[in-house]
Amino acid sequence: MGRNLFVRIQRGTSIPISRQIDAQIRAQIVAGALPVGHQLPSVRQLARELAVNVNTVFRVYGRLSSDGLIELRHGDGTYVSQRRKSAVTSQLAKRRLEFSQDLDALVRRALMLGISVAELTEWLNKSVQRVQQDDSFAEAISSTKEPLS
Repeated sequence: MGRNLFVRIQRGTSIPISRQIDAQIRAQIVAGALPVGHQLPSVRQLARELAVNVNTVFRVYGRLSSDGLIELRHGDGTYVSQRRKSAVTSQLAKRRLEFSQDLDALVRRALMLGISVAELTEWLNKSVQRVQQDDSFAEAISSTKEPLS
C-alpha cells in the first residue's frame, strides 16, 4: 500500500483549482490507484503541498466524503473508504461523461478559432506524447492499471 496521492495543479486554466484537485483524487480512487484504507494527506498538508488555500482542500474533501469515496475520521485522518464496485463504476461513468463534455467544449473552441480537424488531431497527439513523457504522470497512470477490488 505504499502508493502516494498524485495531484498536479494547472494554473492559468479555466478549470477551477478545486475541480482539478477533486477530479484527480476521485480518478485515482475510482481507478484503484488509491486503495481502500489508504490514508490521504491532511487538509493542511495537501494545501501546503499544492500551495492552495486550506478551504479549497477542505471543500474538495467534503465533496469526496459526501460521495462516499473518503472517510474523514476526526482526530485520526482521512482515508479512502470502503465502496461497492457498482458505486465506483458509477463514479467512473460520471467522470467520463464530464470529460466528454469538456472535450466537446475544447473542440468547439478550436473550430471557432479556425483550427482545422487535421491540426486539432495533430495537437491532440502531441499533447498525449507530452503528458506520457511526464515521468510523474506516467507513474501515477501505471498504478491505475490494476483491477478494481
